[in-house]
Amino acid sequence: MELHKNARTCPASRMLLIQRIQAGMPVSSAAEAAGVTRRTASKWKGRHNEAGAAALLDRSSRPHRSPRQTHPDVVEEILRLRRRRQTGPQIASRVGSSPATIARVLARAGLSRLKNLDPKEPVRRYQRDHPGELIHIDTKKLGRIQVIGHRITGNRRQCARGAGWEFVHVAIDDASRLAYAEVLANERSPTAAAFLRRLVVWYSSHGVKVSGIMTDNGSCYRSHRFASACRRLGLRHLRTRPYRPCTNGKAERFIQTLLRGWAYHRPYPTSVQRTQRLPKFLSYYNHRRPHASLNRQPPASRLREQRPEN
Repeated sequence: MELHKNARTCPASRMLLIQRIQAGMPVSSAAEAAGVTRRTASKWKGRHNEAGAAALLDRSSRPHRSPRQTHPDVVEEILRLRRRRQTGPQIASRVGSSPATIARVLARAGLSRLKNLDPKEPVRRYQRDHPGELIHIDTKKLGRIQVIGHRITGNRRQCARGAGWEFVHVAIDDASRLAYAEVLANERSPTAAAFLRRLVVWYSSHGVKVSGIMTDNGSCYRSHRFASACRRLGLRHLRTRPYRPCTNGKAERFIQTLLRGWAYHRPYPTSVQRTQRLPKFLSYYNHRRPHASLNRQPPASRLREQRPEN
């Protein structure tokens, strides 16, 4: 139950008021003790006499009659036209109601936005069986640090104009969630291709042979240079459908974890200190941080489980 912020009484205090009156206290004295007027105390006393303790609950403020309410047939016509993907002004001209009325009806029905007309697509979860089968790759642009930013201080007036950008390139294994990342100067194709070669070496040092990667449709991943690097490394390259970042959701989710746990976790005086902190966070993420999809175990535990016995 939600009470008004300035409410003087609640069901419990009203019951106490009634109990005091029933014990012989005058209504005026009981009202003064409860901090309400005699008229209010008499109102709750009368309600309690009529219906008991249930009458001490707050009643709806909705009026019993609404003579200017939109007729149900009109509401049904508004919703029918909306399901035919007509806009609010179009519907208003058809049914003869004001655009404000149309907006209120659509808001109550949860159809204010056209995308709400489509049924929600079911969540499709997938996970590869063996580490290295699929590595999700993505990038995230970060502002260079010249002063401590508004995410930490909360002061948007204090900012550094023209500081520039740097880019964190991330990779995460689909089966084990083992993650690797680097902060680089740009997201051009030579940089992305070089990052691809280094991540293959890094995963190999952890006993993971990379055979496939997944990226979005960024220009650096569609370049001839990146395709050539994939061929030389013997990697199968998958790309997400346009405007469907959820396909590469594991990389997107890891970026959010990276931002909260590393990039914006503390006030770094400079970008260099933030970059120097990245390997420490990755070590924590891979070896100690509990992962919800891995039964609260760190990603490195999945490597131990799937490592073949000699």
